[in-house]
Amino acid sequence: NNLDWFGSMSFLSFLRDIGKFARVGTMMAKDSVRTRMESEQGISFTEFAYQLLQGYDFVHLCREQGVNVQIGGSDQWGNITAGTDLVRRMLGGEEGSGIEAPSCYGLTFPLLVDSEGRKFGKSVGGAIWLAADKLTPYKFYQYLFAVTDTDVVKFLKMLTFLDLAEIDAIQASMSEPGYKPNMAQKRLAEEVTRFVHGEEGLAQALATTEALKPGSSTKLDAASLEAVSEGAPSASLPRDAVVGVPLVDIMAQVKLQPSKGAGRKMIKGGGVRLNNVKVDEELQTVTESDLIDGKMFLIAAGKKNKMVVRVE
Repeated sequence: NNLDWFGSMSFLSFLRDIGKFARVGTMMAKDSVRTRMESEQGISFTEFAYQLLQGYDFVHLCREQGVNVQIGGSDQWGNITAGTDLVRRMLGGEEGSGIEAPSCYGLTFPLLVDSEGRKFGKSVGGAIWLAADKLTPYKFYQYLFAVTDTDVVKFLKMLTFLDLAEIDAIQASMSEPGYKPNMAQKRLAEEVTRFVHGEEGLAQALATTEALKPGSSTKLDAASLEAVSEGAPSASLPRDAVVGVPLVDIMAQVKLQPSKGAGRKMIKGGGVRLNNVKVDEELQTVTESDLIDGKMFLIAAGKKNKMVVRVE
């Protein structure tokens, strides 16, 4: 945490001890800086000076921890070389002193971007976490499943261990008459989810996907509902407003239907499901046995309108 060494450092100390080693010409020559300066938005002083902050991170870690390699995406090249330059200037001795700065290196990888040049998993839709407690296997799977046809082949090559011949065959199949939409995306999502979350995580993602697809009759469990409850349409109600209460009342209360009458009409038309089980009675009430894990249930009104209801 670089706050450990920057937290107590004043701005004047930063300029005196670090800024004096920076050369403005070198800083302005960075591609990232030059591109921003030529754009309509320009570049702020904060953005311009950031390379010094990251550069000093490298100096501190080199001096205190013996770190001599910094790795990042290709867009970090300027910041990384700012660090190697600062290491040379700050940790090397005066000319003729015989004291040499430690040898430090930078390594970058090509950025993973979509067909429009946007960073994959960061610029659009938020960061894609590898940790299951940050992003469920289901959401991880769904993110990959939503990749466009334009990008899916590139991502199969970059993110999976499939043979290139097999990927070429998948690409060829995408232009054939009998190709089912999103089959390439399904393979991508399965391969990467299995690699990141294991067979158990993939099984959870597939089970949740199956359970929540439009018109599904798959039996739900707590893990499936928990996987989609964060970020999905949801509501919380006290237990006495749920148990023994007609489903149409609850649907109106959580705004899944505009009125009780509309809810009864939808039930009569066969369009309402409780935990993926079709509701036939217009005055059906929610019972304790309907609460999955004793704390939540899923209402579906039509094929696409679904809501997770948590019981407090």
